[in-house]
Amino acid sequence: MTYPPPPLTGPHDEPLPTDPLAVALGNASLLGAGYLLMGRRALFWAAAVITVALVWMTAAVAATWCELVLLLWWAAVVAHGVRLARRRPRGPRLGQRLLALGLTVPVLLAAGLLRLDAHGIEDDVTEARGGGDCEAVTAAQDRVWFGHRVAAAPVAARGDTAVEACERLDRAETELATGLNGDPNGLRSGFRLLASVLEDPADEKTVQASLDRFLGRLPTGDACETVRITDWLHARTPARNVLDRSFGTASRLAPAALAGCGDDLMGERSWSQARARYERLLAEYPDDSRADRARQGIRKAVLAVELERVEERVRATHGMTSGYCAEPAKYSGAPARREGTDRALFLGDDEYTGKLPDGWRTTDPKKAALVVCAGLPDFGRPVETCPYRDDETQRITNVTFRKVAVPVKVYELRTGKRLADRTLQIDGASCPQLFLTYGSAPSNKYVAPSGSDVRDAFSSLIKR
Repeated sequence: MTYPPPPLTGPHDEPLPTDPLAVALGNASLLGAGYLLMGRRALFWAAAVITVALVWMTAAVAATWCELVLLLWWAAVVAHGVRLARRRPRGPRLGQRLLALGLTVPVLLAAGLLRLDAHGIEDDVTEARGGGDCEAVTAAQDRVWFGHRVAAAPVAARGDTAVEACERLDRAETELATGLNGDPNGLRSGFRLLASVLEDPADEKTVQASLDRFLGRLPTGDACETVRITDWLHARTPARNVLDRSFGTASRLAPAALAGCGDDLMGERSWSQARARYERLLAEYPDDSRADRARQGIRKAVLAVELERVEERVRATHGMTSGYCAEPAKYSGAPARREGTDRALFLGDDEYTGKLPDGWRTTDPKKAALVVCAGLPDFGRPVETCPYRDDETQRITNVTFRKVAVPVKVYELRTGKRLADRTLQIDGASCPQLFLTYGSAPSNKYVAPSGSDVRDAFSSLIKR
């Protein structure tokens, strides 16, 4: 076998007698020691530069192919060193071999131990991920140092990926916490982050742990806020993964949240919104133990709305053509009509209704069975005509005394139905011996009703 002529060397790159095995062992350290044994300093520096570049690339890229490239480079420099050594005179064997072993064995031993330790750390990270414990994942990965990243870069990188996933889960929990505090975008952002981490099946348990911590904070102290959250969870598109556990939690918490929200809204006098929550509870969870409570809540809300409407119209009443008298409304909680005297709300002109007994009147719609609207009084039917002499003119005038005509409308408060629309005729004393007047005597004058006369006139409206 023939070999090409040896390369030209400079005065400071003189080939030395070497042992091929020693050269192989020296180059196996990736430190270029074999080239130094041959006196090939230029090759030593070139190999060193390439080795450093490959080691840096392996640590930076952390891909298996980088390790394969580094392995091929290791094999190449070993083979190249042996090939060059065989073309040189044989040198002392033992001393060169011991020197080469002294360099290579520590390097290879350190690399092997670092790889072994890196795999042990990876096992701890994997175990922590399987247990859903992100704190343990981070603690295990914190043991990784530069040596691990050089000797077992892909293994260390997988741990970094697990830690990065835990960091995203931490951000997800922060977003979900804002969702619990009223930020509608927090739930959306949090679940989006959870879904992105879940793309790696190895993170299923850590995602589940984060989700469980979020769900464990439900219900919130605000029942209506809990309703908003459970509604959002129900509206999610099923993903057929661990995130769908939220549906069960939402279904479990929603009935109590709807009932509690209805109660809170009742306390805030938001009757219509409260009724809507109770009705949702009955529609969506008809068999829930809170169904009777919801029915009672609906009844209370309906009565509250009716009562509020009645009170508004009563306050707006200034006569027969305004407020309740113009637009009556029902209050289903009003007392039913009964035998005897019903209490009534007397609205409109109170010249005569103000003289009725206290037991007949009330200002509280919750205690009234009737609403009586009274208009302005006018002359009613004639009772008696009497002659009167004017003291100054001695002129005699016939004065007709007439009953007091009071137009009234009567409504049953419980139903809002009109029971009567007529004019009351209030009787009273007529033809007194004297009466004062300004100017000439009037041709018509009201009788003088007594308290009993007023009661007699109005009793027909409120007594059964």
